[in-house]
Amino acid sequence: MTEKYLIQNASILGEHTADLLVEDGKITGVGEDLDAAGATVIGATGLIALPGLVDLHTHLREPGLEDAETVETGSRAAALGGYTAVFAMANSNPVADTAGVVEQVFQLGQNSGWVQVQPIGAVTVGLKGERLSEIGAMASSRAQVRVFSDDGMCVWDPALMRRALEYVKTFNGVIAQHAQEPRLTEGAQMNEGKVSAELGLAGWPAVAEESIIARDVLLAEHVGSRLHICHLSTKGSVEIVRWAKQRGIQVTAEATPHHLLLTDELVRTYDPVYKVNPPLRTEEDVMALRQAVADGTIDIIGTDHAPHPVESKDCEWDCAANGMTGLEQALSIIQKTLVDTDMISWADVARIMSSKPAEIGLAENQGRPLEVGEPANIVLVDPAAKRTIKPEEQATKGKNNPYRDLEVPGAVVATFLGGHPTVLDGQLATPKVH
Repeated sequence: MTEKYLIQNASILGEHTADLLVEDGKITGVGEDLDAAGATVIGATGLIALPGLVDLHTHLREPGLEDAETVETGSRAAALGGYTAVFAMANSNPVADTAGVVEQVFQLGQNSGWVQVQPIGAVTVGLKGERLSEIGAMASSRAQVRVFSDDGMCVWDPALMRRALEYVKTFNGVIAQHAQEPRLTEGAQMNEGKVSAELGLAGWPAVAEESIIARDVLLAEHVGSRLHICHLSTKGSVEIVRWAKQRGIQVTAEATPHHLLLTDELVRTYDPVYKVNPPLRTEEDVMALRQAVADGTIDIIGTDHAPHPVESKDCEWDCAANGMTGLEQALSIIQKTLVDTDMISWADVARIMSSKPAEIGLAENQGRPLEVGEPANIVLVDPAAKRTIKPEEQATKGKNNPYRDLEVPGAVVATFLGGHPTVLDGQLATPKVH
């Protein structure tokens, strides 16, 4: 049965008002007073229409860690957050380092139907940093993996990193690096600085991130390959990436919503919800990251959505797991930190949260402009809404949310995946049947 929807009076990228006609998974009309015959009408007055959001950095935990998250629960959270595609990191159990595991994750996403789930393959076997994984087999599998990352662990061996960059270059893939020099962060519990000194907690110095980024942009230049920097978090890292881009190196970078809002001052509470890798940094770093997103040095927003079982966070700080959830309020945090502060426009939001991440991950049917003939991956946002974050009410299994009781602007009203509404009136509707 053909699905036909008429989205009326939406503000396209916050720039101009138009109707959007959606049929058979495509946008078939854009304009005023479109014919609604046979269509379900969605009133969108006051709402902003953006291309469906794309997250290049999500942890769905399945297979093996289903007590933290599943592809089903994580996909539901993503749809509610306005996402139509997520890239699932490889640190499951077993690790996604073979064609078999990435195909399993891909199929779980297809079966779920809330968002397009694209697996990320591990760079090294078991994330151990000792030998390359089955990169070629994963790339040629049904999942067609194009992004490879040992996220959670750094590919610290420069010779291995060079070989990985050379390998993915053959099919225009990309290595997404978790930049953390392991010897400089042994036993680290938080950002190294004034607060760590006062609290007596072992510090995670900025140079541990910056030194790996500096090394890797030079390796990427030498090889002529694509490099992506995961969750960039320091002012110095911004300066290195800016220099590399000016030099013409093929490097892209992401920032997380939490690194654009929260600082290491929150660690004074000793609440493990604020324990994350890379750690929360200083106010100076936060402001440098915001400016870097605004000027394009940081290309995209990646949530680094990292759900954990309650017991992994309900414990002493030094025993707690690293990570925060983020899919369901990422857009609100970006509105709060960048849009409502007049640093970026809604068109910029479409670029950093949709078109550019899709481009980096080679997700050709995602992040497309809202034009006739394009796939109908659409999110409708109410920028005037106010909501208070209640982790217990979210779709993700992870309750380790750092924004508890924070009032944030904006709310996702509807999400369309391939022309099918997965979210309507801010609530889950039905998954898309493949």
